[in-house]
Amino acid sequence: MSDLPVLTAEEQRVLGSLLEKEVTVPASYPMTVTAVRTACNQQSSREPVVDYDDDLVHHALRELKRLDLVGVTWEDHGRRTLKYVQTLSVRLGLADDERALLTVLLLRGPQPPGALRTRTERLFAFPDRGAVEACLQRLAEREQPLVQVLPRQPREQDARWVHLLGPLDLPAAGAGSPAPAVDRDAVLAEGAEARDAKVRAAYAAIARPYADALGGELEDLPFERWLLDRVAAHAGAEPVVEVGCGPGHVTAYLAEAGADATGLDLTPEMVEQARERYPDGVYEVGDLRALMRPVNGSGWAAVLAWYSLIHLAASELHGALVALARPMRPGGLLVLALHAGAEVRHHDRWFDHEVDLDVVLHEPAEVVALVERAGLVDVEWYRRGPVAARGETTERLYVVARTPA
Repeated sequence: MSDLPVLTAEEQRVLGSLLEKEVTVPASYPMTVTAVRTACNQQSSREPVVDYDDDLVHHALRELKRLDLVGVTWEDHGRRTLKYVQTLSVRLGLADDERALLTVLLLRGPQPPGALRTRTERLFAFPDRGAVEACLQRLAEREQPLVQVLPRQPREQDARWVHLLGPLDLPAAGAGSPAPAVDRDAVLAEGAEARDAKVRAAYAAIARPYADALGGELEDLPFERWLLDRVAAHAGAEPVVEVGCGPGHVTAYLAEAGADATGLDLTPEMVEQARERYPDGVYEVGDLRALMRPVNGSGWAAVLAWYSLIHLAASELHGALVALARPMRPGGLLVLALHAGAEVRHHDRWFDHEVDLDVVLHEPAEVVALVERAGLVDVEWYRRGPVAARGETTERLYVVARTPA
């Protein structure tokens, strides 16, 4: 292309939607005007969420066709229906990784590298954050650059990248501007092993006061009790495991409800607390990412990750979910409890102890998509607001899914 196109926000959304759906739902591609409108108006994976009508989408498609960025085709059978295809990737000679990044930037606006790695998973599997950064650099160093990095804002953990295919409505920095996009892979800046060491050290330091404070919390949480009772009833006499069991109170609740429950935790000091408080229970030190089948069954009837995924980066969630689902029996339940949102909260003091701990909040739609991608079915999810009387400051996300029977 002799010159890069200057696209309106509507044209960017339409083009990004065509690029995305060609890869993620090829059976529905090429796309009608109505299908393009539906893709543009998705409630997930779009920033901002919009409500385009057919006329607006049709106008954007006409302009993109005039710019030779969209082509038209007709159904070759039945009622003749006009459908649209994108031609941008061919005209720009985009490799698959370049195309994936440009697609997400068109659909979600400025993004940091870590978020881009997570949000391109269905389009291209980047092996790590470095591969994303290398691809962005390649796009920026073209004869006609397609992306550029934005100056880092005061509240940003990482600089964001933006496409150059048209103007974006970027808020001015300063008081009153929206919080910038958060890189939920920033917790891996020093590597996964360093992060794990910080998590173990933090929970080791606060093990006893943490257990004292949370040991009776289920008495004030009726929804959580309902969910745990459901797990126990589903499992019957078959084995259940809680990964990241902490001081053991959730595992103990399941056992009291009749489940053959085991607790597993990364921090030995937490396991000591669990064994001390619930001496009749089974508690072991272990890593949820290396979960094995139970010794007394062909697979777990239920696996609970009860606030045990909250220190993982966004890019680690899929691998963790696959590891949890692998040793489950057919028809087994996977139950997740997380903090809902899109930020990283740092704690340097907890229960009057100095710690260096990050808590990662995850977006419900992304978690549900990753659960489905891990091969689980019948996915249901619940989101509740914080209970002020308990001092909660985050919304809570609960996901229940089954392994295929």
